[in-house]
Amino acid sequence: MLLGVTFAALLRSVDDVRSSTDARKHIRSSLVQAGALEKSILDIETGQRGFVITRREQFLQPWTAGRAAYPGQAREFVRLSDAPGQQSIAVTISRDGQSFINDYSVPLVESVRRGDPSASSIATTEEGRRRVDTLRSLFDRYNQVSRVTLSAREDAAAANVRRATVGAVAGLAGSMLLIAAFAWYQSVAIVRPVRRAAAVAGRLADGNLTTRMPETGVGEIGDLEVAFNTMGSSLERSLEQAEMARARLELLYGASVAVGTSLDVERTVQELAQVAVVGFADYVTVDLADPVLQGDEPSPDDLTGLLRVAVCGVHEDAPLYPPGTEISLAPDSPHARSLASGRAILEPDLHTATEWRSQDPDRATKLLEFGMHSSLSIPLRARGVMMGLVGFWRSERPEAFEADELSYAEEVVAKGAVAIDNARRYTRERATALALQRSLLPQQLPGQAALEVASRYLPAGSRAGVGGDWFDVIPLSGTRVALVVGDVVGHGIHAAATMGRLRTAVRTLADVDLPPDELLTHLDDLVIHLTSEEQAGIAEGDKAAAGELGATCLYAIYDPISRRCVLASAGHPMPFVVAPDGSVELVTGSTGPPLGVGGLPFESIELELAAGSVLALYTDGLIESRDHDIDQGIERLRQALSLPTQSLETTCDTVINSLLPDPERPADDVALLLAGIRAMSPEQVATWDIPADNARVVEARELAVGQLEAWGLQEAQFVTELVVSELVTNAIRYGAAPIQLRLIRDRTLICEVSDASSTAPHMRRARVFDEGGRGLLLVAQLTQGWGTRQTTTGKVIWCEQVLGDE
Repeated sequence: MLLGVTFAALLRSVDDVRSSTDARKHIRSSLVQAGALEKSILDIETGQRGFVITRREQFLQPWTAGRAAYPGQAREFVRLSDAPGQQSIAVTISRDGQSFINDYSVPLVESVRRGDPSASSIATTEEGRRRVDTLRSLFDRYNQVSRVTLSAREDAAAANVRRATVGAVAGLAGSMLLIAAFAWYQSVAIVRPVRRAAAVAGRLADGNLTTRMPETGVGEIGDLEVAFNTMGSSLERSLEQAEMARARLELLYGASVAVGTSLDVERTVQELAQVAVVGFADYVTVDLADPVLQGDEPSPDDLTGLLRVAVCGVHEDAPLYPPGTEISLAPDSPHARSLASGRAILEPDLHTATEWRSQDPDRATKLLEFGMHSSLSIPLRARGVMMGLVGFWRSERPEAFEADELSYAEEVVAKGAVAIDNARRYTRERATALALQRSLLPQQLPGQAALEVASRYLPAGSRAGVGGDWFDVIPLSGTRVALVVGDVVGHGIHAAATMGRLRTAVRTLADVDLPPDELLTHLDDLVIHLTSEEQAGIAEGDKAAAGELGATCLYAIYDPISRRCVLASAGHPMPFVVAPDGSVELVTGSTGPPLGVGGLPFESIELELAAGSVLALYTDGLIESRDHDIDQGIERLRQALSLPTQSLETTCDTVINSLLPDPERPADDVALLLAGIRAMSPEQVATWDIPADNARVVEARELAVGQLEAWGLQEAQFVTELVVSELVTNAIRYGAAPIQLRLIRDRTLICEVSDASSTAPHMRRARVFDEGGRGLLLVAQLTQGWGTRQTTTGKVIWCEQVLGDE
């Protein structure tokens, strides 16, 4: 009986151990299933985030696989989680995970496919991160509860073993002499191994996966020891793989977030190098073909030599090529072979490999002495465009790169390549828009005597791209000059093209010699007409890109004879006048509505400018800033203009440097036009009133010839006499009194005849037997230009002759 009781107690303890082992296996199975479920969640989150950032469907492959696998994994996970503490957490994880897929991930992907900009917003990203972090905390809590449950079961099993042992010893006390040998055998062969197993099980349950049992037993005890050791090794390997997978997923997620924060190619390259150094390599080098930095697609010939753009590592003294180095690739080097084949090349041991040394043997020796022992060369390619090469190097980490790390490194490089290609495309588009805008701006300001002109134009350096700021200087009849400055709403090619159309329209209207207020009225009608045509002609999806067609403009006309300046503004900031004594005043008056509003009039403002003063025209990019309001910007411009300088060019530089914190990359387009005022001497102008009598035409010719003799322009007498005769005759015959003749000697000889009639003449071709109709034709043939301009009292007909010394 005692033996039976003893054996029963021992069998019970063995059964408890076996039950505990089964429970551990069951709990480990649930933990493994929890890890698989967590990986699916991370695959879904990584795939959706990659798709949000890159808009590429290939990033949805892990997302689709994760969605497909999740329901079955969740059901298996809930089934295996049968412990009291596990069950509720498993159900919550299954429900919240499904909610994350259905309520966030799937709608987010659909929003990206629809082009909804809110899909890339900070709030949407934070919502996804919050959900994933909640699920991670649930998984951590599940793992903790599982370990506690496992520990409790192990403790209970150990207690049962101890109780069974005490009972067996008490039962055997009366028959110790008879069964001493058997008791000793029981203690040595069963009890002690079971206790060791219980202790090992407890340490495994506490997370010490390195603990092992000595395999000294036989039979079931020996099998138990082997099972314990096998289970510990398996769990240790699984934990290492899980931690490695988690670290890689975190690095991939970090690459998705950290790379591509700007649209600058060099900065994006630096971000790629930095994120790869954090958890994968000791040193990272990025080499690009030179056209990539300019925004162009490199040709195969461009890939024979690369430019080192970024070097990042754990130390700064590595003997790698520094940034800015031009590298001619040796044909047999791994870099050249990687670019030629488009595949990654692994050099696990640089000491035994020889081909990589052909690039630069001396530098290769220095790298080996520095401690470099393994490298990876991965082509930088996106959307079918080969842009360069990324090199990964290890020196601090003792382990070499392995083949299973290739796919991981290629994925990191692929994410960076897409961001670099986006920056490259932006650089190309910005350069295109800037080239278009600069081609539409005046390449060289026309020569004229009325004004000394200096200008500056700075394109925006922000992501929005170049805008539509513009300026122009237009010579007019009678030595007058028109100054124009404007600003088109928006940025990019559309704004630059609109600016070109408006500049052409202003030049066309200026040729008609309209007053500033009338010119802006016609320009306003043109903008309204263009807006209605574009909104009707463009596709619905392109309207957001095109935006509203609107602009501001300031148009001024300066007459050096009267020193009068007439200007009008369509929503544009008023100019400054810098007096000869250095005082600076802002022109005051009515600022009309921006172009494109319609329905409201524009008013002209008339100024009398002293010789030697400066008229400063500008766009709002010079005075507006996030750091201060527009009034402060105007005051800062006033102070900058008041500073003494030696020339208008120096004044332009002073104003730009004083008002812009970063003149190389202004936040908005900046246009500045400075006009130094000159006055024409009275000796250069002769004016006569002509009575409305045909007999006085001869007197007009004599007056003109006499004035030319006084000016020493005898060579122009014949043409001038004929022109004066024709123009004065037409004014007497078809115009109305009073009639006035004026000669102006400037760079050209200008003849003007004005009368009180507003009817403009038209040049026509006279037939053979017509007695008239040849006057204006002769004027056009004998002079370099002629035209008509309306005045408040009538009209002026003018013509110009090039002087002999010009």
